[in-house]
Amino acid sequence: MRAISIALVFAALSACQAATPELRFEWKVVDYIWESPAQREKAITEKQFLPANNLPLGLGRWKNKLFVTVPRWKSGVASSLNYVDLDGPSDQPLKAYPSLKDNLVPDTATELPSNSSIISVFRVYIDPCDRLWVMDSGLADIYGIGNQVAGPSLVIFDLKTDQLLHRYFFKVKDMKEDSFFANVVVDVDKDSCDNAFAYVPDLGGYGVVVYSLKQNNSWRVAHHYFHFEPLAGSYRVGGIEFHWTDGVFGLALSEPRENGYRTMFFHAFSSTKEFCVSTELLRNYTHIDKSEAFNDFKLLGDRGERTQASASFYDEKNHVLFYTQVNRDGVGCWNSNKPYTPENNPLLFSDPELFEFPNDLKVDDEGTLWVLSDKLPRFLYKTLDPNQGNYRIFSISTSEVIKGTACEA
Repeated sequence: MRAISIALVFAALSACQAATPELRFEWKVVDYIWESPAQREKAITEKQFLPANNLPLGLGRWKNKLFVTVPRWKSGVASSLNYVDLDGPSDQPLKAYPSLKDNLVPDTATELPSNSSIISVFRVYIDPCDRLWVMDSGLADIYGIGNQVAGPSLVIFDLKTDQLLHRYFFKVKDMKEDSFFANVVVDVDKDSCDNAFAYVPDLGGYGVVVYSLKQNNSWRVAHHYFHFEPLAGSYRVGGIEFHWTDGVFGLALSEPRENGYRTMFFHAFSSTKEFCVSTELLRNYTHIDKSEAFNDFKLLGDRGERTQASASFYDEKNHVLFYTQVNRDGVGCWNSNKPYTPENNPLLFSDPELFEFPNDLKVDDEGTLWVLSDKLPRFLYKTLDPNQGNYRIFSISTSEVIKGTACEA
């Protein structure tokens, strides 16, 4: 009888245990695929490649490629836009995209070597039309000399051919003095690929730039909700306390509503609140009354203390918004059919050893949630230990990870 009771207890514990993401990739120090050992040595000698200064930050999956960005926070970043093979080793070197030549640009460059050159990328977006959208800030050695090699631009690649499709440089009136563009989401249907709209948050200038592919034109959207929250600018991660004033950064798009437009969920990085607005307003912003449109931006609610999020992504299948929790070393979620309250925003998983500063996440077409953690505060304000795992990428089924939580339907 006692044996049966113990068995029942273990069965109950197993049933209640939260789903655990699978560790797919891990690096102590980042390296790349080079044309030859001599090329690598030359890059190190000329300080075009300083291994310790290369930190992965953004990701996105397309078929067997998992794209990994390495922004030029510091000098010596060999390639900012890269990918790894999903079926390759967990610590494989990064492969530059579209080529190493397009990425290996000196930090002191004064112009783009070619139209397909990449300077510094934080986030990427893969659309249903098999295109890779890249937000290139154009800024090298951000924490050093801060060299603006080229203006901020959207770069679009055809993933089937790896060829550049288009590059669009932001207009002067799209930017403010403190503008910084590091993210992009794309609103498009696979049956009308030419009618795509990109939404790019300006975390430093507190606005959103909208770009129409068909019109090849852009415009800036302003609102108070794009600003950071003064009481949510303090962080403590990995034993390091720091203070950021980053504004709107996390953007996510819902499925199309009955009118054909989507809802854009958004939040400032330094904030615990979530907001939303219809993409109908964003697309037609230049033709509407700005004072009347002000109230069309809505406050959804507050996640609670220490819930700052660097990234978010909406899973259309489950109607769930996933988001990183940088102050809590994990990932949270919210089911869009429920009120936006702390109770309806559970922490799905958390571990300061594995998920220290979860920086980006995406949901792919197969319903898999991908999460990248990178210890960014230690990288910026202290140093990383090259003898331990510093950069990790995990994956888990979205349906599995929300099972039994407030995010389940």
